[in-house]
Amino acid sequence: MSDEKKNKPTPKRNAKKFTPALAPAATKEAKKAERENARRRRMEMRELYLKGDERALPKRDKGPVRKFARDYVDSRWSIAEFFLPLLMVVLLLTAMPSVTIKVLATLVMYVVVLVSVLDGVWMGRQIKKACSVKHPNESVKGVTMYAWMRSTQIRRLRTPAPQVKRGTKLI
Repeated sequence: MSDEKKNKPTPKRNAKKFTPALAPAATKEAKKAERENARRRRMEMRELYLKGDERALPKRDKGPVRKFARDYVDSRWSIAEFFLPLLMVVLLLTAMPSVTIKVLATLVMYVVVLVSVLDGVWMGRQIKKACSVKHPNESVKGVTMYAWMRSTQIRRLRTPAPQVKRGTKLI
């Protein structure tokens, strides 16, 4: 070992000194404009999503089978969509002092849940059967649960928004 110095920094130290900045320095105005553009793009995509535009839909909502399932659910009445408002009524009724009212309200809630599940199973079978005819090369995996979950939502609150009116014949 010699006691001489190298007379230059080690390569690692040298590399740290001259590392370029990861992002270019931006002015306040440029950052504000970029934020505004990003906000505008998000709002446009949200509007397209709410309208049901295929380009703006998430993966779970894309495809002709899912579109058919949405339209099928939206074209009919379902007891499942009244479950949440009914649940609120049941909650109020269970606060009553009468035990009879509490029991009847709870019984009605359980009957609605049972009917909703049976309706969902029947609806899922109908959708799968219709999709196998209309879209024979498409997968129908998960479409039953997708349709049932949509049917449990209040119609005005569904996203994407319903594209068909109630009573429209799809099959």
